[in-house]
Amino acid sequence: MKFEDYRIAPEIKKSLERLEFKRPTDIQFKAIPPILKGEDILGIAQTGTGKTAAFAIPILHLINERKKGTRKKGVKCVVMAPTHELAIQIADVFNQIGKNTRVRTMALYGGTEQDPQKEKLSDGVDIIVATPGRLFDLRSQGFIRLEEATLLVLDEADHMLDLGFYQDIKDLIGYLPKKRQTLFFSATINEKIKKLAYSLVKNPIRIQISPKDPISKNITHAVTFLEMDDKRFFLERAIQENEDRKMLVFVRTKVRAERVKAAMERVNIDTLTIHSDKDQKERSGVMQAFKSGVCKVLIATDISARGIDIPDVEVVINYDLPDVPENYVHRIGRTGRGREKGIAFSFCSPNEKEYLEAIEEYIGHEIDELIIDKSLYQQTMDLSNENESVTMKQIRKEIEEVAQLKKRKKRKSKKKK
Repeated sequence: MKFEDYRIAPEIKKSLERLEFKRPTDIQFKAIPPILKGEDILGIAQTGTGKTAAFAIPILHLINERKKGTRKKGVKCVVMAPTHELAIQIADVFNQIGKNTRVRTMALYGGTEQDPQKEKLSDGVDIIVATPGRLFDLRSQGFIRLEEATLLVLDEADHMLDLGFYQDIKDLIGYLPKKRQTLFFSATINEKIKKLAYSLVKNPIRIQISPKDPISKNITHAVTFLEMDDKRFFLERAIQENEDRKMLVFVRTKVRAERVKAAMERVNIDTLTIHSDKDQKERSGVMQAFKSGVCKVLIATDISARGIDIPDVEVVINYDLPDVPENYVHRIGRTGRGREKGIAFSFCSPNEKEYLEAIEEYIGHEIDELIIDKSLYQQTMDLSNENESVTMKQIRKEIEEVAQLKKRKKRKSKKKK
């Protein structure tokens, strides 16, 4: 089945054609028809399967049709997202697909000035893609009306629960109409998520796209064993050997992100970092620079592993293995998106082997090992620009010491005379 065969607005079909969306993915094929019929959905699908378009396409059609028969103001759909970056990305998908419709979408998130958001809300918005804090803040100030919000989407619900948004989600329900359509999407399913999901949806259509291997077939991934202090040399080499490719490097903490960036600066490699210590303006600037290709290497914590669709990421490197097994899937899922191919490498130090075992248990198979023989290992260390710069420093130091020694000898000889 092709998108042109769906009973959706011609304006949406026009946008899908422009975006080269020809055939639906599995989650889109199974989710779009029941959403168009007004059914509640509980959707479980791995990253990179096209979940956003699976709900954006039918929601845009439903709201576009409703706007033809009513002039009621107020938000008609709320999409809840766990992070600023994901909210921005989802809103962008809505705006691209809904470009030719009368539906207006905006992203709503904290860490930035409220006034521009208030101004846009006052002009009238149909769909809000929001993180919880700013949504509740502006609603309490009277800038958001939710009485007409008969569509609710919870995206990356498992990540929202991990971030402690359970009560925020429950609070939101109190502001929405009791008669509504709820779409619940998550990459994983467990008892806590089931409890939340079934408290929100009514007789849902359950859609689960979960192959035995949660890793996309488009991704080739491997692990190599390195000493912790040697990782920077191999990252340097990986960047040099893939200098024309966009690369995403994952570390466990924001402190590590800055340290790895500093290590790359010492060998004259430009990188960017993104983590929770950066304000929204910085994060947006970093994402734009990376997406546009101004900078080819982004060092990130797991804030960027969930749901973020960054175009043309060809290589993912787990500089640190994640301590949460499912984050491995989300991290390497940043490459090999859609029909593209991707490569992922993981650096595993001796004290990270327990993380590797947990990951392999989670994905159901061992990860292929990339074996580095001793000569290649030593060559990587020896050829590092950091080692070269250290050598040059040592040479300069020795030259300076010789010069100072000569000066002291001259002074001594003068004194004797």
